[in-house]
Amino acid sequence: MKVAGVVGYLRVSTEEQADSGLGLAAQEAAIRGECERRGVDLLSLHSDAGISGKSLARPALTAALADLDAGKGDVLMVSKLDRLSRSVHDATGLMLRAEKAGWGLVALDLAVDTTTPSGKAMAQMMSVFAELERRLIGERTKAALAVKSTQGVKLGRPRRVPEEVVTRILELRDEGATWREIAGALNAGGIPTAHGGKQWYPATARLVALGRSEVVGSPA
Repeated sequence: MKVAGVVGYLRVSTEEQADSGLGLAAQEAAIRGECERRGVDLLSLHSDAGISGKSLARPALTAALADLDAGKGDVLMVSKLDRLSRSVHDATGLMLRAEKAGWGLVALDLAVDTTTPSGKAMAQMMSVFAELERRLIGERTKAALAVKSTQGVKLGRPRRVPEEVVTRILELRDEGATWREIAGALNAGGIPTAHGGKQWYPATARLVALGRSEVVGSPA
């Protein structure tokens, strides 16, 4: 893939890092240096300061992805993969989105560069591990529910949301995301609520995770 222009993304997770500017400056220097080495233009630079990487629902990341979707750049570049996401599952999802949309993803700290054959191979390996991570979380969740059932704990009524949505909520919670962050991620993904609504709230996500809505099969 011939790269014409890069969209850079920076992130630091604490207000202290954001105020000092040191973390952001180092990331920007790494991205600018790589663009210069490759002889490509850095078309835009987006920065989320003092924002956790637990969720993809971040203002600057949303803007960066919008630039790529609009054709204002053909590569999303980060200095480190964990600046993009702390979740292998979410990072892999972005790689799949990039592949479908026709833009590339480059993480300078790892051999992830979907513009090259070797970089694509690394991305595919990450996809395998993300699937393993998802299955392990699912097994742990099932085991925990089974224990609660044998203890006589009422697990609640069935849920009225697709099983994959329930699984994603549980995955995000297992990764340490707050209910507010989970609701934000669902809203960013345009996922309807149990009653077909467009707005998720922290309490709604929590009720689904606790088993107080009915699960339905994946929509055709």
